[in-house]
Amino acid sequence: MAEPPGVAPGDADLSNAGLFERACAVLPGGVNSPVRAFGAVGGTPYFVAGGQGAHVWDVEGNRYIDYVQSYGPGILGHAPAAVINAVAAAAAQGTSFGAPTEAEVRLANEMCARVRGLEMLRLVSSGTEAAMSAVRLARGATGRNKIVKFAGCYHGHSDSLLAAGGSGVANQGLSGCDGVTPGAVADTVVAPYNVVPDIDADTAAVLVEPVAANMGLVAPAPGFLEGLRAACDRAGALLVFDEVITGFRLARGGATEFYGVRPDLWCFGKVIGGGLPVGAFGGSRALMGHLAPLGGVYQAGTLSGNPLATAAGLATLEALDGSAYEHLEATAVTLAAGLEEAFGAARVDAVVPRVGSLLGLFFGSETPRNFDEANASVASGLYAPFFQAMLRRGVALAPGPYEAIFVSLAHSASDIDATVAAATEAAAELA
Repeated sequence: MAEPPGVAPGDADLSNAGLFERACAVLPGGVNSPVRAFGAVGGTPYFVAGGQGAHVWDVEGNRYIDYVQSYGPGILGHAPAAVINAVAAAAAQGTSFGAPTEAEVRLANEMCARVRGLEMLRLVSSGTEAAMSAVRLARGATGRNKIVKFAGCYHGHSDSLLAAGGSGVANQGLSGCDGVTPGAVADTVVAPYNVVPDIDADTAAVLVEPVAANMGLVAPAPGFLEGLRAACDRAGALLVFDEVITGFRLARGGATEFYGVRPDLWCFGKVIGGGLPVGAFGGSRALMGHLAPLGGVYQAGTLSGNPLATAAGLATLEALDGSAYEHLEATAVTLAAGLEEAFGAARVDAVVPRVGSLLGLFFGSETPRNFDEANASVASGLYAPFFQAMLRRGVALAPGPYEAIFVSLAHSASDIDATVAAATEAAAELA
């Protein structure tokens, strides 16, 4: 197949299997993030040579319609000209300074202008950093220790937040993590998603994905987010929305605009970096005033506010106007309907939940409402053969059943048609 634009032809002897063998000699499991090893779906991972728009090419020249999109940052598709040009211009001036730059101020201003109630933020280098720092800030601001999270929600790999995590933790069949001491999670309470827990006067914060996108895709039940807001208000605890995935994807103002519920603190990532490593956490001026150098809660980062990441993030957000969100949702609606029709024609029990432009896929007749129900779907074992059947037909889904399906502005009607055609054949194979 033709090479993607801007990617030179690879070594003729280069293969996915050969690269994976070489990788396993120098990288644990051959990867730098566990789900990429294909342990949940079997087979050998494909190594990406490059991408353009809705597609990626592997080192063997195979082209895939890509619904991974770097697990969310690729909301414009791969290598969008506006982002590439912005990063190139920024890189020409230097890649990191350890000093403030105008771009980080502009990105912060743009984010605060979009999200109602977000008055100040701190840029970091990952979603994990954002969530970890938000917890520290919540504890420092309230003087309390306990935090509440929900089973199946993933807030990065910091010790206190790995308990009953979704995403990569669940894909590895783990309920926690070796090396995390009992003391590290002693103040972490895990509750079932979509049930408002009892929140007492010792609770500093309640962390939640407003749409759970790390156990497949599980939408908040009516009244769940509103109930969390009311319960936190009664207990004097802080409500933290982890919008690393939903932020600036569901709507211009993220989940706060989409659902009309305002947390005390937000965590962001993915979209705000346009594909480069970035994260952010923020809230009101009063809360953020507890953060050093204004207050006693310390947080720092050598690459925080990196000029390449902020340039990419600004270019991405500038492309996300109202019409962009309408287009994204329309694409997701068409894809969800097509997938459901494909499974229905094959008489395979499957559901395709959708929230905005986010999609999920569960095998079974009922849409899961929590982590236990999502696990029951995964236990069917049907995701792995469906994944492989789709990959053989040139469609790349996430190599694990606990991830979301990400559409981008680059996915065309023909891409969706081809995906549905592939799913029709793949579902027939399952049947």
